[in-house]
Amino acid sequence: MNHSARRGYWLYLIPGAVLLVAVVIVPFLMNVAASFTRWSGFGTPRWIGLDNYERLLSDEIFWASFQHNVALIVAMAIVPTAIGLVLAAALFDYIGKRFGTRTVSALRAAYYLPQVLPVAVAGVVWGWMLHPEYGALNEILQAVGLGSLTENWLGDPDLALATVMAIMVWFQLGYPVVIFMAGLQRADPALYEAAEIDGASWWRRFWHITVPQIRPEIFVVLLTCTIAALKVFGPIFVLTRGGPGRATIVPSYFSYLNFFEKANVGYGAAIATVLALVIVVVTFLFLRVQERES
Repeated sequence: MNHSARRGYWLYLIPGAVLLVAVVIVPFLMNVAASFTRWSGFGTPRWIGLDNYERLLSDEIFWASFQHNVALIVAMAIVPTAIGLVLAAALFDYIGKRFGTRTVSALRAAYYLPQVLPVAVAGVVWGWMLHPEYGALNEILQAVGLGSLTENWLGDPDLALATVMAIMVWFQLGYPVVIFMAGLQRADPALYEAAEIDGASWWRRFWHITVPQIRPEIFVVLLTCTIAALKVFGPIFVLTRGGPGRATIVPSYFSYLNFFEKANVGYGAAIATVLALVIVVVTFLFLRVQERES
């Protein structure tokens, strides 16, 4: 390819580069600058240096929010990836062979449906279902004689985080299933047929054929879902508003509280900056591990 043709291709990157600078880089730099100030959002910011970051180190809510983030990484990345692997393998290597591609397509669409639903709609519906007085879950438990198991699922500090984690597993599961099913399309069916003829069980075929075949997709799903868990905001805002108390607060929502409810823009910007740096570091580590594995 000659130099002039290569230069022509670069022209198509200009709009994307302009948007990246305008929408991502400039706002991020403005946020970093604000994190070194004390500012209510009105008037002139006052420079205070590293005071906001020093305050973070001793802020129990800040550290608790990252602990909750770790729990949500389990619920949004690790558990959906593990379950999604098994479901995708079952759809590809078992259900597809016995019930046909239409059944597989219908089930795949059903798993992916929560991803299509707006977060606000899904959150409101789950809030109705888990309401302690008229929620469907408690009503069903009472109807089948298990009334002693009814709980205030989102209002009990001891249960709220676990309940949100369960909802996020449901919400996130369809994404890895679809990605893994797409990855399995390039798998050689002869490998499965040969293993089945040799008497390999479904589990052995899954572990020794399916997982190695879609290793790149596993890294992609783990990375994207981990980033989604670190910056999760919508489900927390709709379901619990970080409560009850501080039981489900996460860094993104904690930053939002300081930005818009406490009018402490500098401190909120410091939280957002730390969160962004954590996401960058996690992404870098994932990519390094992927390079070593490939």
